[in-house]
Amino acid sequence: MSGTFTKSMARNIFYGGTVFFALLFLALTFDTMKEVPKRDNRANLTEAVINGKKLWEVNNCIGCHTLLGEGAYFAPELGNVYPRRGPEFIKAWIQSQPTGAPGRRQMPNFGFTDKELDDLVEFLKYSSEINTANWPPNIEG
Repeated sequence: MSGTFTKSMARNIFYGGTVFFALLFLALTFDTMKEVPKRDNRANLTEAVINGKKLWEVNNCIGCHTLLGEGAYFAPELGNVYPRRGPEFIKAWIQSQPTGAPGRRQMPNFGFTDKELDDLVEFLKYSSEINTANWPPNIEG
């Protein structure tokens, strides 16, 4: 093999790499599509969960909180708040905001109705039951 790098060699490396990574992409896509139905939680999707998700989006909760690793890091991760705290604590916490504690970040009071609180809690319960491969890595989110 000579010590020079020719256009032909570069072209072969480019085409070989392109084919390799295209096949790798297809294999990973196939594997993901096979795994998603096992990991998602679509069997437990209810009207209350859908309404809770709408509340989550309309009130921009993800602007402060993370959910399953997605969102802002201003406030706690809520992917496992339901098993940690339970539904009654979550409702009471949301209703008691802002707490007025000096030097602490404050969550606004959104004035949710009891039904809206129940729907939001159902959404957080649904989210906590998704198989996330043990995310978040610690119990406190």
